[in-house]
Amino acid sequence: MNMSRTRRERLVVIGGDAAGMSAASQARRLKGPDELEVVAFERGHFTSYSACGIPYWVGGDVPDRDRLIARTPEEHRARDIDLRLRTEVTELDPDGQRVRARDLESGTESWTSYDKLVIATGARPIRPDLPGMDAPGVHGVQTLDDGQALLDTLARTRGRRAVVVGAGYIGVEMAEALINRSYEVTVVNRGSEPMSTLDPDMGRLVHKAMEGLGITMVNDAEVTEILTGDDGRVRAVATQDRDFPADVVVLGIGVRPETTLAQAAGLPLGAHDGLLTDRSMRVRGHENIWAGGDCVEVLDLVSGQERHIALGTHANKHGQVIGTNAGGGYATFPGVVGTAVSKVCDLEIARTGLREKDAHRVGLRFEAVTIESTSRAGYYPDASPMTVKMLAELRTGRLLGVQIVGREGAGKRVDIAAVALTAGMTAEQMTTLDLGYAPPFSPVWDPVLVAARKAAAKVRSSQ
Repeated sequence: MNMSRTRRERLVVIGGDAAGMSAASQARRLKGPDELEVVAFERGHFTSYSACGIPYWVGGDVPDRDRLIARTPEEHRARDIDLRLRTEVTELDPDGQRVRARDLESGTESWTSYDKLVIATGARPIRPDLPGMDAPGVHGVQTLDDGQALLDTLARTRGRRAVVVGAGYIGVEMAEALINRSYEVTVVNRGSEPMSTLDPDMGRLVHKAMEGLGITMVNDAEVTEILTGDDGRVRAVATQDRDFPADVVVLGIGVRPETTLAQAAGLPLGAHDGLLTDRSMRVRGHENIWAGGDCVEVLDLVSGQERHIALGTHANKHGQVIGTNAGGGYATFPGVVGTAVSKVCDLEIARTGLREKDAHRVGLRFEAVTIESTSRAGYYPDASPMTVKMLAELRTGRLLGVQIVGREGAGKRVDIAAVALTAGMTAEQMTTLDLGYAPPFSPVWDPVLVAARKAAAKVRSSQ
């Protein structure tokens, strides 16, 4: 009797964090090791960790690094995933369906063939091409290895002066972390206000809160050079106008998709240098290659354009979709509305949808309203102020974006707006939402609904 055995497929995953290992784990759930071999390459020392938690670990709120790790390499291997740490993929060969990888400990290189490939190479901190940017004491913070390197520097550094370059999410969070470490912190920001993900009028509220923490904010300042001492280490950050002494520098300028390998292999990239995929997270034009996480661009459901948004929430969802498809199932990722939350001490910062300049850029006409309210009924103890800004499209009244800055209870209110944006609701429709109410939780009219009422009225009056 002639019996043939079906050949095992091999799934190769590049990147061992949220998107990559979610994809590997989901594919493994759908297909056992007798059907699918899963090989994952990770150039660092850790897998499946919360990069979003690094500022809180550096600042001491999270006392132990391992608390940020959701699943260890040993746990992945116990699930029949061939995980290779400290191994960096150096070349992709889509035509030959193989990848070249280097063992970072031994330096040896070898090719590994694949039937299916997942690219989850993440993002890299932006390092401007300026003198001194690679000097000892200058740190980008994107991975657990980066966080450990920064903590090692802080432990060795005698001085207590820190300069954070950039005032986005990472810059603001790292500034607070360094304040918690008893450093004298200066934030050098090229924008007019911190948090460029907000409109400047809302960023001004963050500015005031940062100064209240003792952080020195320097806006409209362009860094020109990192100055070093005789020992080669950083000693100051230079701008056009003055120098800011520094014993340590943290880069919080933002990140770019890490798509060097993909670009060299001729895979399609978008306007932000992120990989372009279809709704199944398959790389466009390549049937057996998927990509997800911080290295891809995603569809903005509000503007209809591709965006690069580096968030762990998206990366984990991408990984689930990819793993389902690579494992023989079917799943799609429809897009995002751009929701994000952060904090500075007890000030909560949230946004979703478009800013004013985003709406202008895609040719949308809109009305913008800003309201002041409180987190609880005004007579209830500890009610705190909250500012809500809302954008609604002219004529249609369609919700375009919401920004919220306030104290306890402010940040997660943005989820109301995120659901409304995803559903394509108008400001008028939002005013009828049946939200939970009790004096300890909100005023009778929730602050988001107060903003919706004002936006709807302004749209009506403009017609």
